[in-house]
Amino acid sequence: MNEKLQNGLSRRERQIMDILYRDGKATAAEVREGLPESPSYSAVRALLRILEEKNYVRHEEDGPRYVYVPKVPREAAKKSALKHVLNTFFGGSAEQAVAALLDDSASRMSDEELQRLQRMIDRARKQGGKRS
Repeated sequence: MNEKLQNGLSRRERQIMDILYRDGKATAAEVREGLPESPSYSAVRALLRILEEKNYVRHEEDGPRYVYVPKVPREAAKKSALKHVLNTFFGGSAEQAVAALLDDSASRMSDEELQRLQRMIDRARKQGGKRS
């Protein structure tokens, strides 16, 4: 995976990426309209330039405007973010992360959701074999 993806994103950068993933593409003005507590237009342009430097977005020229599009597929960005969280907060342990999620939300999960999780665990066990 691209090393720059692991640099992480600021809150504003994540908000911009959410807009671009949702809309597929957007101008700086359209991004600004979609942001809560909207920063200045020049601040949005600066953030988009930073996202380009981090290889998250690219721009296309549409007459005098730049239209920004995600360069990183959403799935790759999700995996990179998850890997960063696992390494930062759980010492790289998926088990610890899942345990924390279950401790926090298991009481609110339906039987159907728990059964789906069990099927995923069973599938992972068959694909990867048992690990000690």
